Amino acid sequence: MSRGGPFEGRAVITGAGKSQVGRRLGRTGLDLTVEACLRAIQDAGLTVDDIDGVASYPGGEGTPGFSGATTMELQNALGISATWYMGGLETAGQIGPAIEACMAVTLGLASHVVVFRSVWESTAQAGGNRASTLAGSAKASGHLEYFGPFGAMSPANWLAMPAQRYMHDFGLTREHLGAISLNARSHAGRNPDAVYRDPLTMEDYLASRMISEPFCLYDCDVPCDGATAVIVSRREAAKDLPRAPLTVESVGTGMLERATWDQRRDLTTMAAHDAAATMWERTSFGPQDLDLAQLYDGFSFLTVQWLDALGFFPHGGVGDFIGDGERFGLGGSLPMNTSGGQLSGGRLHGMGFLHEACVQLWGEGGERQALNDPQLAVVAVGGGPVAGSLLLSKD
Repeated sequence: MSRGGPFEGRAVITGAGKSQVGRRLGRTGLDLTVEACLRAIQDAGLTVDDIDGVASYPGGEGTPGFSGATTMELQNALGISATWYMGGLETAGQIGPAIEACMAVTLGLASHVVVFRSVWESTAQAGGNRASTLAGSAKASGHLEYFGPFGAMSPANWLAMPAQRYMHDFGLTREHLGAISLNARSHAGRNPDAVYRDPLTMEDYLASRMISEPFCLYDCDVPCDGATAVIVSRREAAKDLPRAPLTVESVGTGMLERATWDQRRDLTTMAAHDAAATMWERTSFGPQDLDLAQLYDGFSFLTVQWLDALGFFPHGGVGDFIGDGERFGLGGSLPMNTSGGQLSGGRLHGMGFLHEACVQLWGEGGERQALNDPQLAVVAVGGGPVAGSLLLSKD
């Protein structure tokens, strides 16, 4: 299915793994990371000795539990002899290390790279609440110097403002946001690893407590403990592996405007639009070719932004596209966030969507398997000030 793209079909995914996922598991981030990476390596039909590259996000930065392990901690724990490695915060969203691993294998810097993302926010925040980890005791810096004095300490606050603007300009409603949340919960009910699996109705959604208008409780993702990993391989090195590899057709890495929550020229767009634009520029595929969408839902409105950015409709037409959300179901024309996403499955912070896309393209989703035999999937993560995307096809 490959049409060339920036890697000319050389960068493929050969394995995917996930650790135990849950609320306040009491396990260390490194423990979860090792579990996910070993499962991904085994899934690819490889051994640790075959792995010669390691990549991760965010390199140890962030609030408590935001990083389960660094690249070097994982390399030391498994005894990997790496010819290439990277780990850092400033990259194309949380999927940036996977994109950089594609470049590494294409250039011959490595043959098989384990790419991971791990979190243990739920355990780290057990002594307080999520907001309590944001303020800390250090002097505010960056945008918090301006938002903090007004009590806007959470991304829920920062994102609520552009969401309100989008609703004002284009008629997006809370019911449209609710359809995204309900779709995630429906899929999570079929995923044994999901954090929240109980049925959710629109009445439940609309009646839930407001967090930061227009976001209610069910518009916000679920902090959890867990790790995900994939193996990015050079195609030539993957020819004898047990499963047909998945081809990375294109990637979105654009930062066309300032990396900001509130200073874009058009406040109804976000970094998702930059990433999507550059992804489509690098391939002859288009949104009409997609069979599956795994779109970041740290908040339901970020999924709205990705639907808009990817070009499924003219800018602003998202309400009619969402409708009652039927098209996003397992039997719909565009199955979306089939694991339950982060709204119900758990906040695995981006890489969980790449893991799920692999599972779906390999037809291994079990009760949550999309019914349209997906051949081409988009994975899109981030969407506030930074974002990244990846187009993945089944050979």
